[in-house]
Amino acid sequence: MKAIYKLLMLCMLCMISVKAQAIEREVVAAGGNTISNGTVTLDFTVGELTVTTITDGTTTLTQGFQQGGIKLGIKINPIAFLQGALLDPNVGEETLMRDDLRVGDYIPLTSPYGDGLLVENSVLTITGNDAIIDWIFVELRDKTTNTMIVGSQSALLQRDGDIVDVDGTSDLQFNLATGSYYVAIKHRNHLGIMSANPIALSNTTQIVDFTDSNNQITFGSNSQTVFGMPNNIVAMWTGNVNADTIVQYSGTTPDTPSILSEILNDPGNFLNFPTFAITGYNIHDVNMDGITQYAGTTPDTPFVLQNVLAHPGNFLNFSTYQITEQLPEN
Repeated sequence: MKAIYKLLMLCMLCMISVKAQAIEREVVAAGGNTISNGTVTLDFTVGELTVTTITDGTTTLTQGFQQGGIKLGIKINPIAFLQGALLDPNVGEETLMRDDLRVGDYIPLTSPYGDGLLVENSVLTITGNDAIIDWIFVELRDKTTNTMIVGSQSALLQRDGDIVDVDGTSDLQFNLATGSYYVAIKHRNHLGIMSANPIALSNTTQIVDFTDSNNQITFGSNSQTVFGMPNNIVAMWTGNVNADTIVQYSGTTPDTPSILSEILNDPGNFLNFPTFAITGYNIHDVNMDGITQYAGTTPDTPFVLQNVLAHPGNFLNFSTYQITEQLPEN
């Protein structure tokens, strides 16, 4: 019995004398990434636990084990003019669009483009060059397949052509990786446009100016118009009031009957006068003055006819000529 006890004690002493295994923190090198908000830069790997939250205003890195693929927001400042709002400009403001819809308090607080974005009423009280004209829609398209939309959002258009975020001043941000994209602009009653080539975008704001007639960057042929515009300025064609991507005065898919139908079917026009005027926010308001009228003192139909006759491709001056949107679609 004493022999067994001595043997057990000897074994215990041997175990105590053995050096314990050291466990040290090791970083898994694969699958890491970096995120920065411009002030703080955070490096991480799959094997590291993030214990704080960091954001760049578009992307938020939350706590926990992080994987790769974090996308920093890209920033863009598109510039475009709507022909309708630049027709008959205010005296002394020939290079600024009219903001009649804002002045009349007709611009809705919710975007008409279906993504649910909202604008605070205070933004619509801004005056001067940065006053808001209307809602507008911006798309970013794949650099290889220009019909593939990879990001889109509603935005606001200022009198000087700047397209800004819903706060009325900030550049647009998209949660996409740095790279090249086609930039497309759409409006509810103007023909849409797109850049002729992919544009390199990053988290440094890139200006994309569609308005310079001497340096046209627009995809397609006669995609925009100089008719009725100030010198050296080009703008998006107005008159697409039936949302079919074609501006036509008469013929197979004309826009003017849609204006007449809107007027005759208005509940206030109980006598069915074609000269009846509808005030407010209306897709049939071709010149964006807050008044929709088929015939009378401020009709919208002549603007459609004038555009059709002024198109460079309509050399025979047919009223049935179709101005076709040059925006690539599937």
